[in-house]
Amino acid sequence: MFQKIEIKDLKMNPFVSIGKEWMLITAGDETKVNTMTASWGGVGVLWNENVVSAYIRPQRYTKKFVDEQQCFSLSFFNGNYKKELGILGSVSGKDSDKIKDVDFHVTYLDGVPTFEEASFVFIVEKIYEDILKTDCFIDKSLDEKNYPNQDYHTIYIAKIKAVYVKA
Repeated sequence: MFQKIEIKDLKMNPFVSIGKEWMLITAGDETKVNTMTASWGGVGVLWNENVVSAYIRPQRYTKKFVDEQQCFSLSFFNGNYKKELGILGSVSGKDSDKIKDVDFHVTYLDGVPTFEEASFVFIVEKIYEDILKTDCFIDKSLDEKNYPNQDYHTIYIAKIKAVYVKA
């Protein structure tokens, strides 16, 4: 179903794939998986590694799963499944089986959960994490606008271990 490719062969515009079409951040193991929709994140090179940055607020149930695992996946859908991604981003997996509710099917690539419905997937390994801090905002309006409750995202920087595309 998925084929592993070299990252240099991936055709992706992160401003579209992340910002407009959204992605799923997914973590867990064979017994329990959780996912959340994200429209914030980045792809680039840091510390001589191909990396992603992912951001998760402390109240998100998925954060527990990402924190418990060394690896997680970022799944992309090329603009398909927008309705389902909207549900996966607004309903907590703590309260319902939202993955089943949107009829998505978990599969494992390199032992990391993702979805059969994805167009392409990054399997990533955490290498750095920190919590955004109010003192670090140069543009204070961004803090006021995005964090009125001071529920600052944890930023995860993760090395891209593998890229898979739908075969």
